[in-house]
Amino acid sequence: MAGGAIKKAGETAVKKVGKAAQTSLKEARSVTAKEAPSIAPAKESTKESMMPWRGWLTKALSDRFGEERVEEWRRKLVYKPDDVHDFNQIPKPSTKVPITKDGKETAMFRYPSPGSQDPVRIPKGFEPDEDPYDTSYYKRDTARRYRDSDFSNQEKAKLELMNSNDPDVQKLREELAAGPESSPGNQGRFATGPSDFDPTGLRATMSTTNEALEASLDANMPDHLPDPEWFSRSDEIIAWYQERGLPVPAGGTGFGTVPTHRRIAKW
Repeated sequence: MAGGAIKKAGETAVKKVGKAAQTSLKEARSVTAKEAPSIAPAKESTKESMMPWRGWLTKALSDRFGEERVEEWRRKLVYKPDDVHDFNQIPKPSTKVPITKDGKETAMFRYPSPGSQDPVRIPKGFEPDEDPYDTSYYKRDTARRYRDSDFSNQEKAKLELMNSNDPDVQKLREELAAGPESSPGNQGRFATGPSDFDPTGLRATMSTTNEALEASLDANMPDHLPDPEWFSRSDEIIAWYQERGLPVPAGGTGFGTVPTHRRIAKW
């Protein structure tokens, strides 16, 4: 299976890198797959400009009219001339972005670079043939399996109010009773050709078939009735409302106050 192959490949790569003595490249160049494990990755992104022509107009004007006068013109003509990103969606490797209010601490794009970090941590506790990186939920989403996603119940109610002797209404009722036609899927075929890394086709939605999806949902259907979170506190909830002369609600609500540290996003 794909999971076992991914796990073995990751462990092999980590062992190779650990055994080999890594050396740093003096000059940036492409490396072969054979020498890659013995070369230490760069700890910072390149500072060499990928657009050497950038700024040629400003430089030409500065040489003729002086830097101070050109800077004065730039501040009058350019919107937000002090923007640290220069309106780039992705910052340049050499851009130092302030991360504190006083601007003393800065961070640079992809620094340290991903290649200089520790080897990837492969999750443990999975079966040998299970893919630990398969996070898809649709093939286990049994809660939405029987929802009226095509509004068939609404259409049925409309037809009940129409003339049952009308041939068009009878035809619509027959089509509604037959159910919607289901898409056959891509049958494991991508734009680049057929895929064979997962026999079920469920690893990627483009290769999913309805037959495999229904079989996966059947295997994941719950076999018990889950209790709500407040069920163990039923007596306590009822007593609280009765003591205050309030109507008892249908079940408990609310989960308290979420701590501040749980509401802060972690990147």
